[in-house]
Amino acid sequence: MTSNPTPHAPELPQEQHNSNDNYLNHTKGFTSWAFTIDHKRIGIMYGISICTFLLVGGLFALALRTMLAMPIANIANHADKAKYPQEYLNWWMDMYNHMFTLHGAVMVFMFIIPGIPAVLGNFVLPLMLGAKDVAFPKLNLASFHIFVIGSVLLVWVLLKGVLVAAFPGLAHYIGHGGLETGWTFYTPYSMDSNSAVVEATLGAFVLGFSSILTAVNFIASMHMLRPKGMGWFKMPLFLWSLYGTAIIQLLATPVLAITLMLLIAERAFRVGIFDPNLDGDPILYQHFFWFYSHPAVYIMILPAMGVISELVTAHSRKHIFGYKFIAYSSIAIALLGFFVWGHHMFTSGQSAMANAVFSLLTFSVSIPSAIKVFNWLSTMYRGEIHLRTPMLYVLAFILLFAIGGLTGLFLGALAVDIHLHDTYFIVAHFHYVMMGSALIAFLGGMYHWWPKMTGKMYSEKWGAIGCAMIFVGFNLTFFIQFIAGSQGMPRRYASYVDEFAIYHHVSTGGAFVLATGLFIVLFNWIHSIFKGKPAPANPWGANTLEWQCSSPPPYDNFADTPEADDPYDMKKWQYDESIKGYVKSND
Repeated sequence: MTSNPTPHAPELPQEQHNSNDNYLNHTKGFTSWAFTIDHKRIGIMYGISICTFLLVGGLFALALRTMLAMPIANIANHADKAKYPQEYLNWWMDMYNHMFTLHGAVMVFMFIIPGIPAVLGNFVLPLMLGAKDVAFPKLNLASFHIFVIGSVLLVWVLLKGVLVAAFPGLAHYIGHGGLETGWTFYTPYSMDSNSAVVEATLGAFVLGFSSILTAVNFIASMHMLRPKGMGWFKMPLFLWSLYGTAIIQLLATPVLAITLMLLIAERAFRVGIFDPNLDGDPILYQHFFWFYSHPAVYIMILPAMGVISELVTAHSRKHIFGYKFIAYSSIAIALLGFFVWGHHMFTSGQSAMANAVFSLLTFSVSIPSAIKVFNWLSTMYRGEIHLRTPMLYVLAFILLFAIGGLTGLFLGALAVDIHLHDTYFIVAHFHYVMMGSALIAFLGGMYHWWPKMTGKMYSEKWGAIGCAMIFVGFNLTFFIQFIAGSQGMPRRYASYVDEFAIYHHVSTGGAFVLATGLFIVLFNWIHSIFKGKPAPANPWGANTLEWQCSSPPPYDNFADTPEADDPYDMKKWQYDESIKGYVKSND
């Protein structure tokens, strides 16, 4: 790490001189956490919940990849019928359907969509505003409780299907359940399926309310609680990304909620809406679903972009390049995201004119995303780059997001998409954009704000090793799927012909490398809590307001509301070797 001379008469944050009282030990006991209205504790509880769901979804991903790598995955093509009777083949396919639905639903609805806003947004947003809490603290607690209720309901329904498929005798004790339609609930399959479609969609419906309440709280907080000196164009870019995300959540989530309720009503009362057997239109369901779900892609990716904007400037020790362009591009992505849902339906039979319009709009979304990447690279140019763990995740994010974005251009082109639609090319592209970007940014953000959240420093050595294994494992897992998809390997298939075996073997090996990297990250975090060195108030020398209170923050964040200035002017902060952190000079 590059060290700077210790400034004369350093100015420490006021809270550094106070007692050891902080938000972690201010009150004790289960109820003091479960019913707290402190945004920091709610962020921590979201973090524990969401990381638990990441573990659940990840373990089922490993199970799926193992199924696809084993020779049994090819039994539909050349099985010994005496050795593998049809009943066994049916069981295998049923288990596969239940598990990939559980993996997709848990990862999308309980990790990627809520991940960064719920954890980092809840913890950091009021601190960045110099506020004591969000605008509506009790509403914030209610959104967490709703998230837990919806998640438990959805996971239990999904998990029952896997358990009963594996051990049929359990149905006598826990009943039938599960979902085998995929996380999209596509009609008409979701109308004909005997699985627990109503219970699962009800869980997703409940989760939507958590997103809406969080969005209302974030928008109100940014409008009402900005401190003196923080105009709209003095807000940290992470807040701009959360603002754009909240707009999408408010406008798009009700569409999904209504669609799911229509699906429940059709199954319960046999009303003809989406089911062609009841004179319904299944394509209408696709329009409704993707009108939400494509903006939901930006619910996942916009907060990740905001995190990267904070990390790249802090760890390059340089003012962000093109602040207003990045801020405006966040809003542009949020708005343009509502007009491109039709590119998911190029093969659905919609008109040629509609296909052409959606293709054009899809290409237009790449412009604000490219602006962000250009500005991040420009920020790093001639910067004082510190290759700490958060910065390693920034570099990984930019490369993976570039691959995900560029492969999206293939899917936006009509002639190419017809060939690649519903192949493993889609699986690879989706994971590069969602997991390769949202997950990588989530981990980078957690490392960046970990000292503030816990008051402890982590091991940089193990942080770098974990990042390297995740990066290598991720590319081994998914890059080869681009090749498999271009060769015609269809997605959502439990069996395949021999020519695709090598792709699945490599992909499965990469998945285990990726999982090892994630467990190293978990070990590093847990180890730091018990063995990590105390963190200074500002270990990175950033100028946003959250670094101007102690680590971990006091219960009420700031004794007095601080006055904001340029959030990316870091010249005032000088490195102090004695505290292994940065202090602000009086000059």
